[in-house]
Amino acid sequence: MAALLPAEWIKNWEKGGKSEFVQLCRALSENKNHDVGFRDIQQALYELAYHVVRGNLKHDQASNVLGDVIEFREDMPSILADVFCILDIETSCLEEKNKRDHFTQLVLACLYLVSDTVLKERLDPETLESLGLIKQSQQFNQKSVKIKTKLFYKQQKFNLLREENEGYAKLIAELGQDLSGNITSDLILENIKSLIGCFNLDPNRVLDIILEVYECRPEYDDFFVPLIESYMYMCEPQTLCHILGFKFKFYQDPSGETPSSLYRVAAVLLQHNLIDLEDLYVHLLPGDNAIMEEHKREIVEAKQIVRKLTMVVLSSEKTEEKEKEKEKEEEKTEKPPDNQKLGLLEALLKIGDWHHAQSIMDQMPPFYATSHKPIAVALCQLVHVTIEPLYRRVGVPKGAKGSPIASLPNKRAPKQAESFEELRKEVFNMLCYLGPHLSHDPILFAKVVRLGKAFMKEFQSDGSKQEDKEKMETLFSCLLSITDQVLLPSLSLMDCNACMSEELWGMFKTFPYQYRYRLYGQWKNETYNSHPLLVKVKAQTIDRAKYIMKRLTKENVKPSGRQIGKLSHSNPTILFDYILSQIQKYDNLITPVVDSLKYLTSLNYDVLAYCIIEALANPEKERMKHDDTTISSWLQSLASFCGAVFRKYPIELAGLLQYVANQLKAGKSFDLLILKEVVQKMAGIEITEEMTMEQLEAMTGGEQLKAEGGYFGQIRNTKKSSQRLKDALLDHDLALPLCLLMAQQRNGVIFQEGGEKHLKLVGKLYDQCHDTLVQFGGFLASNLSTEDYIKRVPSIDVLCNEFHTPHDAAFFLSRPMYAHHISSKYDELKKAEKGNKQQHKVHKYITSCELVMAPVHEAVISLHLPKVWDDISPQFYATFWSLTMYDLAVPHSSYDREVNKLKVQMKAIDDNQEMPPNKKKKEKERCTALQDKLLEEEKKQLEHVQRVLQRLKLEKDNWLLAKSTKNETITKFLQLCIFPRCIFSAIDAVYCAHFVELVHQQKTPNFSTLLCYDRVFSDIIYTVASCTENEASRYGRFLCCMLETVTRWHSDRVIYEKECGNYPGFLTILRATGFDGGNKADQLDYENFRHVVHKWHYKLTKASVHCLETGEYTHIRNILIVLTKILPWYPKVLNLGQALERRVHKICQEEKEKRPDLYALAMGYSGQLKSRKPFMIPENEFHHKDPPARNAVPATVQNGPGGAGMPTSLTINTVRLEEGTTEETDKLKEKFQGVVKVINKTVNATPKVTTSNGNSASNSKIIKEKDDKEKSGKEKDKEKKDKTPAATPEMKALGKDGKDKPKEERANKEEKAREIKEKTPKSDKEKEKVKKEEKASKEEKSKTVVTIVESKSTAEKEREKEPSRERDLAKEMKSKENAKGGEKVPVAGSLKSPVPRSETSESEREQKRRKVDTHSSPSHSSTVKDNLNELKDSSAKHYINHTTPTLSKSKEREVEKKDLDKSRERSREREKKDEKDRKERKRDHSNSDREVPQDSTKRRKEENGTTGSSKHSKSESPSDSPRLNEKEKEKNKSKSSGKEKGDSIKAEKMEKSSSGSKKESRHDKEKTEKKDKRDSAGGKEEKKHHKSSDKHR
Repeated sequence: MAALLPAEWIKNWEKGGKSEFVQLCRALSENKNHDVGFRDIQQALYELAYHVVRGNLKHDQASNVLGDVIEFREDMPSILADVFCILDIETSCLEEKNKRDHFTQLVLACLYLVSDTVLKERLDPETLESLGLIKQSQQFNQKSVKIKTKLFYKQQKFNLLREENEGYAKLIAELGQDLSGNITSDLILENIKSLIGCFNLDPNRVLDIILEVYECRPEYDDFFVPLIESYMYMCEPQTLCHILGFKFKFYQDPSGETPSSLYRVAAVLLQHNLIDLEDLYVHLLPGDNAIMEEHKREIVEAKQIVRKLTMVVLSSEKTEEKEKEKEKEEEKTEKPPDNQKLGLLEALLKIGDWHHAQSIMDQMPPFYATSHKPIAVALCQLVHVTIEPLYRRVGVPKGAKGSPIASLPNKRAPKQAESFEELRKEVFNMLCYLGPHLSHDPILFAKVVRLGKAFMKEFQSDGSKQEDKEKMETLFSCLLSITDQVLLPSLSLMDCNACMSEELWGMFKTFPYQYRYRLYGQWKNETYNSHPLLVKVKAQTIDRAKYIMKRLTKENVKPSGRQIGKLSHSNPTILFDYILSQIQKYDNLITPVVDSLKYLTSLNYDVLAYCIIEALANPEKERMKHDDTTISSWLQSLASFCGAVFRKYPIELAGLLQYVANQLKAGKSFDLLILKEVVQKMAGIEITEEMTMEQLEAMTGGEQLKAEGGYFGQIRNTKKSSQRLKDALLDHDLALPLCLLMAQQRNGVIFQEGGEKHLKLVGKLYDQCHDTLVQFGGFLASNLSTEDYIKRVPSIDVLCNEFHTPHDAAFFLSRPMYAHHISSKYDELKKAEKGNKQQHKVHKYITSCELVMAPVHEAVISLHLPKVWDDISPQFYATFWSLTMYDLAVPHSSYDREVNKLKVQMKAIDDNQEMPPNKKKKEKERCTALQDKLLEEEKKQLEHVQRVLQRLKLEKDNWLLAKSTKNETITKFLQLCIFPRCIFSAIDAVYCAHFVELVHQQKTPNFSTLLCYDRVFSDIIYTVASCTENEASRYGRFLCCMLETVTRWHSDRVIYEKECGNYPGFLTILRATGFDGGNKADQLDYENFRHVVHKWHYKLTKASVHCLETGEYTHIRNILIVLTKILPWYPKVLNLGQALERRVHKICQEEKEKRPDLYALAMGYSGQLKSRKPFMIPENEFHHKDPPARNAVPATVQNGPGGAGMPTSLTINTVRLEEGTTEETDKLKEKFQGVVKVINKTVNATPKVTTSNGNSASNSKIIKEKDDKEKSGKEKDKEKKDKTPAATPEMKALGKDGKDKPKEERANKEEKAREIKEKTPKSDKEKEKVKKEEKASKEEKSKTVVTIVESKSTAEKEREKEPSRERDLAKEMKSKENAKGGEKVPVAGSLKSPVPRSETSESEREQKRRKVDTHSSPSHSSTVKDNLNELKDSSAKHYINHTTPTLSKSKEREVEKKDLDKSRERSREREKKDEKDRKERKRDHSNSDREVPQDSTKRRKEENGTTGSSKHSKSESPSDSPRLNEKEKEKNKSKSSGKEKGDSIKAEKMEKSSSGSKKESRHDKEKTEKKDKRDSAGGKEEKKHHKSSDKHR
């Protein structure tokens, strides 16, 4: 630090130094910063004095200048004394004597400036002695020690109790006197002061005695508190606290117990702020750390108990465990030391000092304090007092008196709540500290709940201001918090108090379910972990639940139910969680559990609903089984439980329904299972595909008939439960959203949800979604009132265009609305005019229909392209989609059946002797009432159906416009109406079939019944393959009903003539639109109709076999389902039935291990098919097979069911037997049929290679023979063409393979041909040609007579050999497979069409194109023929049985010699073959009639002998047939044309097969084997032969 006094000042002191120093001191004294000035002055004075000590300045000069400076500051003497003190210490240490002398002289000179006393304080005694201020330093030291001792260490002696007790006795008498008079605390205080003075009493002791007396007289608060307060002015503030602390300390021995009076005194003093809680708290035991440790220990113990309860203990360990537990309990019985903090807390709560009580509780772990009962009870009492006025005003139930609670006398207690706002501020906080321990006071629990109820009433009544609303919102959220933190945990700790549970439900039911479920979620998943006590309770509940569930059976439902009820009152979430987990594992528990839940409270039922939803939404559970093809059993069990429990008990459904809707919104359809079950159980509406036809019939009647005969279970008493379901749906606006979500989700299942899933599962989910939609829609239709329905369901165009609902579902939802609407309009019109005639009624009905349906007709136009409405009118479309089976027919037999059942029931009641008479009477009345209802319903329906038919009669002329072609019209009808609806539901399937029949019966213009039925039956492969399991079942029902109609017409000529004979639907010449009048010749006669039906049966067989052979799961499953459904009407023909039987048998063998579900289906069908066998008839009984001699009128129609089917030609041939047939011919006919039977039987045992389309494929070796036949056939064709130029070559055989797909070219040709034919009449020349052809046919017939007789014997022989051949054939197949290295080839029975075929001659280019484009798109062209000039074709080719005959005996031998012949014949083979080919060609030209049968015989043998040799015939599905297979298809075509030869050829064939079989079969056999070895691929040879066949062509 820089020196303040420069050396120059000291040198020139007298001249200027002195004045400079004075100025410096003045300046420093005036400095505003006091501290800085003080330090600088100290330094300046020290430097001055230091110069004196060193001798630079004289002491008198220094004392003079100090005299001038001393006035500048008041504390200047003290500063100077400090400077002297420092210099004193410094100089006393120095050795130079002179410096010490200078210092002494300076102090002596300045004595007049600083007082003696200040110097005596600060200087050393020796210095003082040398200065002469004191005599002896030693004495001075002794004196100061004595003073200090007296000041700081000597205790003043007061009069202690033992010394003189009169003062204390007077004091106690003074405090203990009767204080009821006008004695005040001030008066007593004066007396106490006098006693202290008089008897020299210890004031602390006096205070202690005052507190003791106060403890004994707690009722005199108003006296003692002011007394202590006044007395405290005489003491230090801490004294009172210390005295209380000493008192508490006295009781802190392990055996000591603090008296409650002391706690109370401390509490009152705290409340009046006479002591601070912080000061007193430190005196109390136990410490906070100890409390924390204890709390942690409790938690650990609770967890151990839980672990013990969940652990499986073996019996040997049990005894040890018990002993340990006993020891622990003994330890626990030792009383814990007194907890003074809790004692004080209790006292504070009792006097109502909430503020301090809260402070204490905050320093402890949560709920630690209230877990001690006295504290919980004290706090409950405080809450009672606080809520009293509000509870009296709004909470007391009507009629209840209640016991009013007095308020606390203490003015400092919390303010009593008068309003809900005050309740929130004061009471809610107290309740939060109470937590689960409100359970100690059930009455307070009930009061709080009732206040909550009252608040909710106020909260839900509108009309308050915005500010109030905000307050109310805050209050509501606080109430929810209290419920979550206090009410529900407290309920868990209560001992099965059902009343509390019901009381709580009174408040809970006013909450929206979202809030309730949130509370239950917290309660279940969080609350139980918050407190050790609750942890224990949870474990005990689970333990008890396990005990009950282990013993629950159907027999002990009642006692077990009571136990479940008891347990559920307090801990429903834990109990139900466990019960549901058991149900998910064991579904046989469902029924007993549902029955045992009847002792639950309303709250428990609501909790159960939540627990079910939580279990359903469990993210850890897989909704699929491990195979990913079926829905998990836990989900199915839960769904089943849901349905049962919601039906039986009044549980709120909103949450469950909303959950399903949310899942659908998220694109998950698994949970629809729940909705399905709930609707089924609650409304009694079943959705099942296994309905019998009787049930289905009952479902087409009225509601009563449906209930009686339509369902499997007679589900009664659903009125209440269905009402509940309806209310839940309407109150929460879920009815329409659920419908729309389901309708949209159907496609979502496939395109979004089903991405990675197994096809089988996707189908299941789709079915589930669809079935639930149908079921739910049915429920809404039958339960919603007209207004409700119309208000909720939008118009059809809005549904489809805005909500993107599929059309079928949209109409399904709208249909009940139209029906309601029409009936209400009709009733209005009836009331308006009282005309009672039937005609008037019908007229009114039609008017009401027009009023309702007119807007619908407008609306549907937007659903499809304008082109659609060229063929069918919107009116027809809307009519089809808006009607139901109820509108079309009355199920009389069903009504009769149910009425008869009731009659039988009544008779049984009469006969029952045991039944009491009054019960008899009741039952009979019920049956009679039901009977009357049913009869009334039947009558009502009958009238309704008659009205509907009248309406349709009037409408029908405008239905089908057919502006393009009738064929196109049928396509649109099938595509937009029939196909979508027939797979919608079982009743819709029946409806579609009936509607087609109805349209036919109404003689609707432009509707070709034949075309429609043909389209339906012709190619069902694609339709079947694209169905789900349930859709296949419904499609099967539809086909069954269609077949039923067809079979009825087929069965009897009279029925046919009556129902079809003169109807426009059976015209075979489709003329220009609008011209439907045709002569009798244009109608299809009965016999030809039978041929057509046979062709349909054949088509069905072919499609079925194809599906069975694809190996595709869906194809096989669906076709088996369809076949099972159509079993009553198909197969009727024996050979078709046998073909099917073989395929199904093969499926049974193949799928037994691989796909057990397919195996089960196939076995089921196989068994049923066998039982139908006796009812099957041979083909010739199904339709006449003798050669007719009249013209044929074909109509070729291209197939495309729903735009998806494979194009298939339909040729309807009308044939009449020639009048001049002789008796001889009749006999021959019989014989011929016998042969056919034989062949039919034998063919079924003949296995044969099939290509991908299910058609017979044969070995490549056969091609040459085929070529020759083709050639000879084509030469014939040419001759015929030359004779009859008017004939079209496009005519197709009835049973032509599905592979003959028409091309655009042909379609155009056919169109032209039709136009020409329709315009031009027949010329005379043509008539002459007709006659010539008739003659030729007669000649051919006479040829057949001879040959047939000869061939009969051969056929009989073959029949005998049949079984042995089958065995040999099987051996041969095995040996071949082994030879080819185990290559397997699918084997199937021959399936050649047993129906006549007319040849198709086409140019080579067309054939090639067909070969390449085997899967051409279907073109909807209709080719109409009325060719009367193809007599030769029809007479020569009709009804040849194109089935492969069996192996001959020689063939059998060849099989055995096979291996020997191989090596010998190989070299000769080629030469012989070439030679033979040349010869055969020559023979073809010279004598084709003889040569062709030989070839065909040879071909037949080769088909039988060499099956399995062509590698390329094996194919899994239609799409993967390679180019080679297409060539083989060509061969099949040529083969079929080769087969279509005259009856004479057939006869020759028979003859030669017996005579020349031995020789040829050997050659052929060897050829085949050689071929197998030489060319494994089979390609080159085939190509060569194909070229040669092209040449022949």
